[in-house]
Amino acid sequence: MTDHVLPAGRHVAWRDVSVAQRVLSVLTAALLGVDAFVHLHDAAQYDQFRTSVMSEGTLFEIQAIVAIVVALALLIRPGVLTWVLSLLVAGSAAAAVTLYTYVNVGALGPVPDLYENTWHAPGKAGSAVAETIAALLSIAGLVLAVRARRRAAVS
Repeated sequence: MTDHVLPAGRHVAWRDVSVAQRVLSVLTAALLGVDAFVHLHDAAQYDQFRTSVMSEGTLFEIQAIVAIVVALALLIRPGVLTWVLSLLVAGSAAAAVTLYTYVNVGALGPVPDLYENTWHAPGKAGSAVAETIAALLSIAGLVLAVRARRRAAVS
């Protein structure tokens, strides 16, 4: 067994979550909320860009819903799994918006062509900043959660 995995039946109790981890979870959830708001607000503007399966607006709505679910999960239980999910959601969104601003990747299977070579689209820059900061905070939260899990395994 590795030292970062708890024995069966043991877990980090909510009362054992540090103040730093709780603050990080609130900040990260708020940033994921910004991401979700921008995606939901702007989704209709991107419905015209589509493949036979989905539109860019639908992809925006999916991103927003996932961001909301992960933000709520972080507020309820900021553990290793929720920090990993937060990092995946925020990091993938930040990477995608940056990539598709500078590179015309084209359509990928059911995903429409997301290329938009400007940062001046409403909410785009703010959302990208929120996603990037959320990803960085998720890394910090993940480190704290792994350390807390190790401490709980030792005690």
